[in-house]
Amino acid sequence: MSDQQSGVGMVDAVVTAEAPDAADELRSLHRWLADVQELRGTVGLRESPPPSGTLGPLLDALVVALGPAGAATALATTVISWLRTRRGDVHLKVTLQDGRSAELSSTKVSELNAAAVGQVVKQLAEMLDAVQNETKGIEGK
Repeated sequence: MSDQQSGVGMVDAVVTAEAPDAADELRSLHRWLADVQELRGTVGLRESPPPSGTLGPLLDALVVALGPAGAATALATTVISWLRTRRGDVHLKVTLQDGRSAELSSTKVSELNAAAVGQVVKQLAEMLDAVQNETKGIEGK
């Protein structure tokens, strides 16, 4: 059984959106992430109960279980690529279980040149990898 299948070394990253149509933006990002080989089967939707007088739950976040084999880099690369395609202003916040977070904006990301995009992807991936490596160290004790 692989680490990804057994849950060993897995760390959850919660992705929230701030936009007029945040739930639709999260669904769109979910489709992108679900197509990424390294993230297949690890991306879920987090819903909250519907407000009184409305039907159906509200989508409030995506939860990505990050395992080994480049999942952090795949998540970072896909989120940045997706943000660059957005029309209007979409803000994403990626939060890890230890409370660390990164905030990204479609307007700021779309203005970046290729080198700057690479740097943002690297920084986000390093943050995601760091907490995963710390978790592995704790589990291994």
